[in-house]
Amino acid sequence: MFVVGFFGTYAYEHGSWKTLSEGELPPLAEPSLWIDIHDSDITSVVYTPAGTGSGVAYLGLTPRTYFENPNASDPTDVLREAAGLAAWWGLLNPDGDVPAKQAELLAYLAEDEDPHGFEWNEGEDVDDIDDGEVFVEVKTRRFLVALGLPVPAELG
Repeated sequence: MFVVGFFGTYAYEHGSWKTLSEGELPPLAEPSLWIDIHDSDITSVVYTPAGTGSGVAYLGLTPRTYFENPNASDPTDVLREAAGLAAWWGLLNPDGDVPAKQAELLAYLAEDEDPHGFEWNEGEDVDDIDDGEVFVEVKTRRFLVALGLPVPAELG
């Protein structure tokens, strides 16, 4: 039996989500957030305005790590993207604590890793592994809650 991971593409603008075709990124009114979940392993997050960030962050794995190809995406800078995402959040929450939100969001962001550096710990109990570390859609749901956004029904 072959199990396929979760795939989904969503855009958040004007206070609500709409489901898109895989990889579809239409022009969106700012502030907006676009998420594309690939095979339960990568969530690409595109946010506008980008502020001090690049406007692109990843949850789970980065494309460079997942595809074992340095050309699959630009190198990641999680500190820069956490600052950009916190500034984005600040647009929706003008009285919010942006530095505290930046620290909170940093924990969700993926950075480039050496795919050959991962070693499975056979002594580790798989029941002790957090679902958010296995299924990126779980981490994505938690990330959206941290941003104070509603969660698309398919991720609920």
